[in-house]
Amino acid sequence: MKNVMTVSAALLLTTTIAHAGGLDRSGQSISFIFEEGDAAFGSFGIVSPTISSDPEAAAGDTGQNYTSLSFGYKRAINDNIELSVIFDQPFGADIAYETGPLTGTNASVTSNAITSILRYSANENISVYGGLRLQSLQGEAAVPAAAYTLTTDPSYSGGYLVGAAYERKDIALRVALTYNSAIEHTLAGEETSPIPGGPITDFDVTTPQSVNLDFQSGVAADTLVFGSIRWVDWSEFDITPARYAGGSLVDYSEDVVTYTLGVGRRFSDVFSGQFSVSYEEAQGGLAPNLGPTDGYISYSIGGEYKVNDQTKIRGGIRYVDIGDATTTAGIPFADNSAIAIGASVVYSF
Repeated sequence: MKNVMTVSAALLLTTTIAHAGGLDRSGQSISFIFEEGDAAFGSFGIVSPTISSDPEAAAGDTGQNYTSLSFGYKRAINDNIELSVIFDQPFGADIAYETGPLTGTNASVTSNAITSILRYSANENISVYGGLRLQSLQGEAAVPAAAYTLTTDPSYSGGYLVGAAYERKDIALRVALTYNSAIEHTLAGEETSPIPGGPITDFDVTTPQSVNLDFQSGVAADTLVFGSIRWVDWSEFDITPARYAGGSLVDYSEDVVTYTLGVGRRFSDVFSGQFSVSYEEAQGGLAPNLGPTDGYISYSIGGEYKVNDQTKIRGGIRYVDIGDATTTAGIPFADNSAIAIGASVVYSF
């Protein structure tokens, strides 16, 4: 069983969570820490969403293409302790209204994170891990209907993660539970607004805490099932600049849980493949104008090719059926979707 590819890591390393709840993009996966031996990886993904109003004239296609990068390095310190460093882009948003009453309204949010993780293996079955995360957050927005613009400087702030895993390599079993802390930012920037006050502003934004449960298990020769459950505390997320007349630019009323279930198969000594389905329940109610989606179901196909004993190439494609939503401005969005494509290289040494 142990020669079956680590399918729970393969697609998560190569494609982003396109339009998951809130501003979630990477899923904050730490699957890389379970790679065998010392290793490094690099990953690139591109997401092309179609998020259109119904009727089209109400807003046009507000979805904007975006890319995602991640890198990692893992090294054994001794027989029981390993150090991993992972870079990802956990949260983000890119939206622009082409037509209708909100023509010219746009927003972008970017984030980067570097996470350093120590993993201690008590024995061949049980390990615990924890680490520190340095995260940057930056955003800009324009709402012409409110005569409002905002541009922030990058904010840098820290958080942490802790987790534990149980493994049985003879049946490719692994269950890992990870807690990611919330991270508080104070964003400083410039606003233009009809509300009196100076252009320089600062306000607080907290990226949410989350819990990831990842699992995989062999079920037959060269075959295993895998999946994950991710909870994110989006109900505590809020972007409310000091001089925006509309109150919150973005907030969410409900937490979000995302489920993934899949199957992986080794077809030869050098090639393995996988298929998975992810689901996120629609929350109902009105969606933010700068986040006009609600829930999704996605279908993913991925594969791994073993070039040699040191190098593996992974790739995948995901189709996302994005849930319909009506925004606080009363604009309905329907028949939304996204395509995500990604690839990564893992090198062992």
